[in-house]
Amino acid sequence: MVLEYKQLKKNRRRLLALTGLTHKEFEALHQAFCTAYATVFPEDKTADGRVRKRQGGGGRKGQVRTTEQKLLFILVYQKTYPLQALLGEVFGLSQSRGNRWIQRLLPILPQALAELGVLPSREPGDFARQERSRQEAPELIIDGTDRCRQRPKNPATQALHYSGKQKPHSDKNVVVVNAKTKRVGYLSET
Repeated sequence: MVLEYKQLKKNRRRLLALTGLTHKEFEALHQAFCTAYATVFPEDKTADGRVRKRQGGGGRKGQVRTTEQKLLFILVYQKTYPLQALLGEVFGLSQSRGNRWIQRLLPILPQALAELGVLPSREPGDFARQERSRQEAPELIIDGTDRCRQRPKNPATQALHYSGKQKPHSDKNVVVVNAKTKRVGYLSET
């Protein structure tokens, strides 16, 4: 059985569990995703970027046909981060075809999120200015995250990534979340 958006949109809990979005949020993101996808891959050009010699739409029909299906595919990948072989099985693709779709769709998702204005700020100064411009006082949650990484061979690099308290070598990020909107407002550099 192939995971399809047509069936998934009827089940609110499954959609939220697999994508992290409600149906309303998915539809809003879908509009921005369509625009970003059409910009990167115009109808009059091939996937390689060359001008089409034949009319679009001919040939074999793939499993990831519609833009809803494409968005669902990349959101499931981003939310669950499964092995590509497993992702391929869920969407009725081979592992290599799944990899190609990931490589093709992954750069489009940030463009769509940026168009909606929901990407977290990566600059502390920009985030501070943005929060000051709001009318009400923000309720912010500040948290740090550590993601384990392979131990670097260079001693200087080892020292940067080692925490004596938690012991493992890790990459560190600071995350600031607005408690009311539950939106990530700032994500520090790794």
